[in-house]
Amino acid sequence: MAERVLAAVRTAPGRTELREFPMPDIPDDGALLKVEVAGICGTDVKMYAKPPFTAPVIMGHENIGVIARAGKTFAERQGVSEGDRVFVEHYVGCFQCDWCRAGQYRHCELTDWRTNPDARRFGYTTSDNQYHLWGGFAQYMYLPWNAVLHKLPDGLSAELAGLATPMSNGIEWALFEAGVGYDSTVLIQGPGQQGLSQAVACKQAGASLIIVTGTTRDAARLDMAARLGADVVIDVQREDALERIMAATGGKGVDVVLDCTSGAGTAPVLLGIDALKRRAGTLLIQGEMAAFPDFPVKKVTEKAITIKSARGHSFRACELAVSQLASGRFPLDLLATHTFGLADVDRAIKAIGGSGTDEDVIHVSLLPWQE
Repeated sequence: MAERVLAAVRTAPGRTELREFPMPDIPDDGALLKVEVAGICGTDVKMYAKPPFTAPVIMGHENIGVIARAGKTFAERQGVSEGDRVFVEHYVGCFQCDWCRAGQYRHCELTDWRTNPDARRFGYTTSDNQYHLWGGFAQYMYLPWNAVLHKLPDGLSAELAGLATPMSNGIEWALFEAGVGYDSTVLIQGPGQQGLSQAVACKQAGASLIIVTGTTRDAARLDMAARLGADVVIDVQREDALERIMAATGGKGVDVVLDCTSGAGTAPVLLGIDALKRRAGTLLIQGEMAAFPDFPVKKVTEKAITIKSARGHSFRACELAVSQLASGRFPLDLLATHTFGLADVDRAIKAIGGSGTDEDVIHVSLLPWQE
């Protein structure tokens, strides 16, 4: 095993440097992951442009790799062996608090960087901390005793497994939080990684009507939504979206609206409220929206709409995501559109954010060992 580890380190807003770190000596309850794929999503775009910390960070929170070295206690506790391929969740909970004991470690204070400046979370924790390798934009990543792992089945490629995080989010938000199930009618706003993953989750759950909206710029993604099972796709810049939705539902509206526009303003939420059925629909929102003046509370209460927020995923959602990816039922390999090496982290992040020169980008895979 090499004595030095190459990593892409975010050193300032919109700036990355390649640095070498010493190969850490792992404790008996720790391990090293040889990173094969680190997925890049919209969160990385935001964190790259406006980092919450000034300290250097190895980004990369959607990580797939092989256990290269494992302490005896770590291997016994995690049920893994050296050579196993795993999907590593980005949360690093304490597993002692009420949230962790309830299986909701994503809400644990130890891993919540928004409220805890010393939080541990892959892709967010500074490389100044012990063991340094706290993100997937590196050849190796350190795994503490409380890392959350999912062993991957034989035959599932690392690049396809790299879709596990958006797929698990789609399952968590659409099925567990919003309650989409058999014969549900669903509007998914935004055909990015999360929206397309939700389309698959809803189709798998038996939804009878799946409508996906996007912009003219999303033409390739809307086409992909149709290939993955969407019944209706709508370009909101060229069509009257509400008119199309009502026509598709016979004037009834949809049961569930899943907003995956991630801070695109208030228009998608307002459309979602109008598109929901007359009584007791569910609107699930995620992303960042700093303010919403003149929010239509009266219309929401008159229609008895339930509004939920979505963030992260559970262990069960990840297990189902891995099973879905391994099943081959949907052509999910089509989502993995672009790959980059460590030297091209800046270009990779710009590609997913739509500010680069790469076209028709859906999911970006960073391959730390790619030349």
